[in-house]
Amino acid sequence: MKTSLAWLNEYLDEPLALDEVAVNQLAEQVARTSVEIDSYTTIARQQDGLVVAKVLSVNPHPDSDHMVITQIDAGESEPIQIVTGAPNVAAGQFVILAKVGAHIINHDSGELVTLSAVSLRGQMSYGMLVALQEIGFDSKIAPKDFEAGIYVFGPDDGVKPGDDAIAALGMNEPVLDTDLTPNRSDMLSMIGTAYEFGAMRQVKVQEPDFELVEYETPADGQISIQIDDPSLAPKYALRVVNQVTVKDSPLWLQKKLWNAGMRPINNIVDITNYMMLMYGQPLHAFDLDKLSHKDIHVRLANDNESLVTLDGQNRALRSGKDIVIASGQDGLMLAGVMGGTSSEVDANTKNIVIEGAIFNPSLIRATARRHNLHSEASARFERGVNWDNTFTALDHAASLADDLADGQVARGRIEAANQQREAVHLSLTAKRVNQILGTSLDVAAIAGYFDQLAFTYQINGDQILVDVPARRPDISIEADLIEEVARLFGYDNLPLTLPYGPTTPGKLSLLQRQIRGTRRILESLGLNQAISYVLTTPNKAQLFAENSADSVVTLDYPMSSDRTTARQNLLAGLLDDVVYNAAHAVHDIALYEQGRVFIAKQEDQQPAEIEHVAGVLTGSRLESTWQKGKQAKAVDFYDMKGMVESYLQQIGVSDVSYQATSRHLNMHPGQTADVYAGTEYLGFVGQIHPRLTKAQKLSPVFGFELNIFAVLKNVHSSVSYRPISRFPQMSRDIALLVDSQVSSAEIEDTIHKTAGHHLVDVTLFDEYTGNNLPENKKSLAYTLTYQDNDETLVEAEVNADFESVISGLQSQFNVTIR
Repeated sequence: MKTSLAWLNEYLDEPLALDEVAVNQLAEQVARTSVEIDSYTTIARQQDGLVVAKVLSVNPHPDSDHMVITQIDAGESEPIQIVTGAPNVAAGQFVILAKVGAHIINHDSGELVTLSAVSLRGQMSYGMLVALQEIGFDSKIAPKDFEAGIYVFGPDDGVKPGDDAIAALGMNEPVLDTDLTPNRSDMLSMIGTAYEFGAMRQVKVQEPDFELVEYETPADGQISIQIDDPSLAPKYALRVVNQVTVKDSPLWLQKKLWNAGMRPINNIVDITNYMMLMYGQPLHAFDLDKLSHKDIHVRLANDNESLVTLDGQNRALRSGKDIVIASGQDGLMLAGVMGGTSSEVDANTKNIVIEGAIFNPSLIRATARRHNLHSEASARFERGVNWDNTFTALDHAASLADDLADGQVARGRIEAANQQREAVHLSLTAKRVNQILGTSLDVAAIAGYFDQLAFTYQINGDQILVDVPARRPDISIEADLIEEVARLFGYDNLPLTLPYGPTTPGKLSLLQRQIRGTRRILESLGLNQAISYVLTTPNKAQLFAENSADSVVTLDYPMSSDRTTARQNLLAGLLDDVVYNAAHAVHDIALYEQGRVFIAKQEDQQPAEIEHVAGVLTGSRLESTWQKGKQAKAVDFYDMKGMVESYLQQIGVSDVSYQATSRHLNMHPGQTADVYAGTEYLGFVGQIHPRLTKAQKLSPVFGFELNIFAVLKNVHSSVSYRPISRFPQMSRDIALLVDSQVSSAEIEDTIHKTAGHHLVDVTLFDEYTGNNLPENKKSLAYTLTYQDNDETLVEAEVNADFESVISGLQSQFNVTIR
């Protein structure tokens, strides 16, 4: 909220200093004690040379049909000639003159420019009459559009020729822009902010006073109220003001509004905004004569109801959800959010109805979000307004309508609801405060802080009984009171202590290390991590799930129709990622995802959360980039199975087996296998069913999904680091003639068993069947690699181990060495 310090001083017994040094110190104090300061500034920047001037005469320009020649009294000995094209200039006006040498803001570029005397079609102009936008006002807060012409002071604004226009307009008043947390709704009002600043500076606050004069015409004869449900508006009242004159507000009121970041509209609308800023209580004014029925109806929106709000948007209301203020069946406004155009106050308005209410904050918040219509009013109703000031603000607004709009306040305030606030009484002890804050404050010192806050309290021994005022809805428990003491005591003044007692070193659990290890292993195998939405559609949630179709976890209030159901598998999300990449001309894809899936239990139980890991491969497998043209090969089932196998081996799972299966309906029935560790099911690996991939115009996609909890439960062997040997390797090649039914795996197993402890690798580099071989025979050729971690191998050792391998193969398989 933008807080004008000059306005704030009206409520403080000891005014704040407004010089730059004092404002800097105040901003620092506020940031350390209360809320963050987003910025502090003034509307004026480097502008100067701006004075109040009176238009003495206006004459046509002889060579222009849109410019005029004016004589201006700027408080100097001689009038100043100004040539202007302002459409609204007239003799007798008090306007803003930028004299020769003045610095003003270029309306188009926002840059600072220096004025000089110029000749406009043969007539000299010694300065410029300006609009507010030309001297630094944002168009959002300037009371008139730039095209409407120059700014004109009102007859009662108390200005005279030669006055400093920057000071007259309040452009030099420092403004703190506070970045409020949602709980500090009290600081969305000037009075609430005054109490906060008064507490920090130990200064008393004087709330504004006013006199309300009622005329003889009764209000209840002009309007009535009906509320369907008391929970919609626990407080609701109206004031009627007759014979108002709608015009521009006086300068003092306009200054308050534009320094608070609000645009002055007219005196009636400005009064309601002024009350909102002062009390934090939003009000709304209706044109009484525009109401189709002389009753106000507070209700929920009807079916197929719509309303054109003041921003010109036709909004479709949500039946039974949006609170509507209506006249008969005609909607007048979205309660607590924005008024409607049908009852808008304009220049022809003569009789007004001012509404003061407290609306259901939950419904206001939902309406503002639903219509994307976050207004100053909704921000206050959502957070909570001062319950005790609702009708005070209403009466004050009616009094101002009498003063500033020459209206007549009808006799009687029409109250439809006046639910009493539930009083908040809290207690705390000095012992408790000191225990929490580490201080040594006594009861009198703590009570002194409540005096600063202007809270009423009673002292009963070591106990303080505090009555929390309605302006502080954020205080509801003992801890809130202790926080107030801490703020005013000063966080920087709290004693510093070191932690004491036993401590434990922070480290990851075994499960956390293994889950992180899973990610590292899969990335080392060439997969990139993907992150998908946990929420998806019911179909995708169960696409590759193991459980039955009726056990899903759905949200009661989903964010969209595509995010209604908690996922039960990861592969569906990865398949979406493949589709996205393929659509963007990326065809070689290797992804994995690790995360939770959610399995429904009984209706009144939380779903089970199970950690899964899944991966997908599609496109080509390349040995190196320069070989792509000749040796590119499409990935297949064995590439995916090899990654799963490597992962399980590296994570420490032994006794892994794969069983062909067709039970997964969305996997290829001939290229899918279930993965087991012993007898325990871990997951599956295979090709995603072609009907899914062809529908998305994808190449064959291979994937796997494993239950990490089941995988980690079967980790039985510890995986440890072995240093790479710095000694050279030696190799031997061997070609064997064996029976065709003997597998390579059996040969390799025998080689490992008989080769001794220096063998580090066995590679099959050739297999031959065909001519020049005996019937039912095949030729297998292997490279055996030997290495020692401690010393350089010698030929004799390798030859001995190699002979041992040959003997073992001959005795086991009756092989012939070729």
